[in-house]
Amino acid sequence: MSNPTSKHTPQPVSSRTTYALAGLALVVVVAIVGALYLWNRGGRETVRNDGYGPVRDPGVTVALDSDGAIVLGKPNVAKTIDIYEDPLCPACGQLEKTYGQEIAQQVDLGKIAVRYRLVNFLDSRSKSKDYSTRAVAANECVAQAGTGPVYSRFHSLLFTTEQPSEGGSDHDNKALADIAKQAGAGDDVAKCITSGDRADTARAHAEAALKSLSDKLNGRAATPAVYIDDKKVDVNNENWVLDAAK
Repeated sequence: MSNPTSKHTPQPVSSRTTYALAGLALVVVVAIVGALYLWNRGGRETVRNDGYGPVRDPGVTVALDSDGAIVLGKPNVAKTIDIYEDPLCPACGQLEKTYGQEIAQQVDLGKIAVRYRLVNFLDSRSKSKDYSTRAVAANECVAQAGTGPVYSRFHSLLFTTEQPSEGGSDHDNKALADIAKQAGAGDDVAKCITSGDRADTARAHAEAALKSLSDKLNGRAATPAVYIDDKKVDVNNENWVLDAAK
């Protein structure tokens, strides 16, 4: 993973709204560049712990925090890793393909918990123009049901075999609900997704997570980004998951 750079220097503006939109545009451009680099690089990596699959221990729980963060793990785990992802981000998909199963095993072992902080900067790159936001909402619907293995399966599907391509067709809410049911979610979760009732809340959560990531990276946000205790993890180190679980 590289740290993206930019020569752009924001200029003072009279409108706070204009400034916020300009800042977000910079984040999006930089994040897309970083994602494309990681996608090209990540495609050459070996899948870690291939064959393990998503979380399988029924003792693993999932919780939706008030700020929209989704926490997956066993109770009283000493170490939590924060992962920032956009559901449409190719590099995020590659991270999950390469390390998702290794992360799942360490969660099952109680070595780590994961706090997913989902963002939506790639909405405009989806055919529907709001896929990332709707996918974040679907993640929240599944997470609030509280079943760890089901959420892990859903998250894995959404970022691997079921991840749409940038600029291509994406999933409508019914398709997202079907993926949730494939992961083991119930009818109440499917209804939460198809209704779209969480869209506005999910959008606010995703935008807040993006601002948080941008602040951490001095306006040069890129996904995926992994942190432990606010310290950025170098995911170029192929043993980063095992190192985190020590």
